[in-house]
Amino acid sequence: MTLETNRTDLSSTRFVADAHEELAPGQCRLHVEHFALTTNNITYGVFGDMLRYWDVFPTSDSGWGRIPTWGFAKVVESTSDELPIGERLFGFLPMSSETIITPGKVDERGVSDVAAHRVGLAGAYNRYQRCSTDPVYDAHREPQQMVLYPLFFTSFVIDDFLLDNEDFASTQAVVSSASSKTAIGFAQLAKKRGLKTVGLTSEGNREFVESLNVYSEVVTYDAVDSIAKSPAVYVDIAGNQDLLRAVHTHLDGVLNHSMVVGNTNWNHKATDTRALPAPTPEFLFAPSQIAKRTKEWGRDELDQRIGSAWKNYSEWCDTWLEFSQAVGNEDVLGVYETLRSGQPDPKLGYICSLPSEEAK
Repeated sequence: MTLETNRTDLSSTRFVADAHEELAPGQCRLHVEHFALTTNNITYGVFGDMLRYWDVFPTSDSGWGRIPTWGFAKVVESTSDELPIGERLFGFLPMSSETIITPGKVDERGVSDVAAHRVGLAGAYNRYQRCSTDPVYDAHREPQQMVLYPLFFTSFVIDDFLLDNEDFASTQAVVSSASSKTAIGFAQLAKKRGLKTVGLTSEGNREFVESLNVYSEVVTYDAVDSIAKSPAVYVDIAGNQDLLRAVHTHLDGVLNHSMVVGNTNWNHKATDTRALPAPTPEFLFAPSQIAKRTKEWGRDELDQRIGSAWKNYSEWCDTWLEFSQAVGNEDVLGVYETLRSGQPDPKLGYICSLPSEEAK
């Protein structure tokens, strides 16, 4: 059973019972045990065409797509010498009961799906980590890894990209959607190195964001003009075009870089179409920065840096993060709609599964 989304209307969804597909030589069938759903998955749908997220798990109907998630799966059938039955993996998975991959580029840490439809995609999205050898994996912390690690990975890249560019000679980072887990992760990293962060959030989430004590300052969306007019970078996770204009206009002349990361307000339409004050927003593609650092630092050092930061962040999140389980079509669709509506509880992390019995 698979949840599919209309590629041009994320509010339109359907469940599809896939016909049983026989494995070709070299393929593996994965049982999707559970996966996380976050606002980041909605962003995958919004940027599905531009960043080829729709290509990861293709459908037979070009008008419909399968939004990728992050989760754990077990090999239940294999015609590949690379992955035995019973091996557990962490990586990109559809909102489904099962999926088929073609393992290649094998090493002791994991494999990549080398199926033809995934050629040219960012390596990080094709990669599956073996739970048995992944240094990040902790059997008692699978929910944290599913919900937080992919988002923290982006948080780490945001912070590292700014650091790599000497913060664009800025003294503050203004961050939208401050209650999102990606923004929280970045704020925690920035605080540790002394970069001032201004978290932009709704009035409803203000108390929660302030309680985290990771932002230097918390400002509601209607009070952008209270932000100090000092050299700044804008980290746009909300994707709200009116907010983007408000920040650019208020910080005109001192805004040194504008970074587009996400789109938690994906269904908000701009009310002002005039030219945006400089600088031109630039999309941050995390795999590109990771590839740069892998070349400069080497894989082992990169893993060590991310792993150390992740351990600290993950344990800190235990002080405020709660998990909610969603099992079956109705519950999973309910979580998807909650996230799509832009009204999730920021304290919750959603763990989902679609049992294969439902396809019978």
